[in-house]
Amino acid sequence: MSGLLQQPRFRRLRNRLLLALAVGLVVGILAASWQAGVTAGVLAAIADAVYQARRTSSVPAWRRSSVAERRTEAQLRKLERNGYRTLHARAIPGSEAQIDHLVIGPTGVYAVDSEKWDKRLPVRVQMGKNLFHGPFTMKERLTEARWEATQASELISKAYGRRVTVVPSLAIYGPPVPWKIMTIRGVDVYEGHRARRWITKRDRALTKEEIDRLYEIASQVLPPRYGDG
Repeated sequence: MSGLLQQPRFRRLRNRLLLALAVGLVVGILAASWQAGVTAGVLAAIADAVYQARRTSSVPAWRRSSVAERRTEAQLRKLERNGYRTLHARAIPGSEAQIDHLVIGPTGVYAVDSEKWDKRLPVRVQMGKNLFHGPFTMKERLTEARWEATQASELISKAYGRRVTVVPSLAIYGPPVPWKIMTIRGVDVYEGHRARRWITKRDRALTKEEIDRLYEIASQVLPPRYGDG
């Protein structure tokens, strides 16, 4: 049950309920009317649902193949000659979560989520741990990316018989990111064009045999989100 409650979908529902309760309580006290509080709480929940819906496309990824994902995939394809192997659009079993690109190579194992953000809104970080896109906090997106990588790490490690760390990241396309690479809440954040450099700049950690074995395991424990195609 605890694992189920940690899934991104349930966290969103929990956060929406807490938001509605908080808004309803504040408005109810200020207006001295429980009816006004209930109305405000319902409106807050609806507004949050609309905002989240706008952030998530209803068009299946296998039909739309986002620009951000294609750009990252093009970078990762160039790594193949250096011994890297990549799996795209891999599902986390038992959840709706997806890792856009799982990369396994000489320097380690990486989960890359490609993000296309509105270029008109600035990207900034506050206190070294709060990521914002314009006025919107990206805390939930960071939490999701970290959770996805953690789940992948646990699944791969269990099958491999040895601890395997999967490093999470967000590759952002659209607005300029005012830093090269920054770790925020355990997730590396950078402009999308830096994805390849982010992976290759580290020291060698895996042999070819280990890479091939980990790729085989990852292919099995992280199924394709949209079938074999």
